[in-house]
Amino acid sequence: MPLEELLASGTARPITRWGTPVLHRPSAPVTEFGPELWNLLCDMFATNAAAEGAGLAAPQVGVDLAVFVYDCHDAYGRRHQGLVCNPRIELAADPVDETGLEGCLSLPGAYLPVARPDFAVCHGQDQFGQPVTVKGTGTLARCLQHETDHLRGIVMEDHLTDAERRDLRRQHRRAAKRYPAAWPAA
Repeated sequence: MPLEELLASGTARPITRWGTPVLHRPSAPVTEFGPELWNLLCDMFATNAAAEGAGLAAPQVGVDLAVFVYDCHDAYGRRHQGLVCNPRIELAADPVDETGLEGCLSLPGAYLPVARPDFAVCHGQDQFGQPVTVKGTGTLARCLQHETDHLRGIVMEDHLTDAERRDLRRQHRRAAKRYPAAWPAA
């Protein structure tokens, strides 16, 4: 199924929250590239759009599969939409870290500054199993790293100090009423 069709159909699913085991372990590789994967991708794009996210990994909708979708801008304001199955991140030998506000759809309503390299290259496969490479700057670079982390069982708070983790969780608790358990599907 072409990307345009993956973006145009699908149903938003509830987003899985931190603490759920599927978010804290490495995901199973994608080995089957066909209608079942495409249906999942349609729902992931719909969920990401409903949540107004930059990206979404399969474990965030409760699926143990190494795939993520993205819909965000680079450092030059250009919009990028796509997906990567079985991603591998490549960073520069001497990366330049950029600190920016970062949040996670699996802990909605909470944001903290997180330092990440300002350029990333993500290698993987597309929805047909063909090789794909995505190069990103700005929010796209941050998204490629954040979503690949999810597929390795790493959540954003794993990059934070204990005090920052407490602050992030406090922000989420204050905002929780805006994000019921079925959000953004509800």
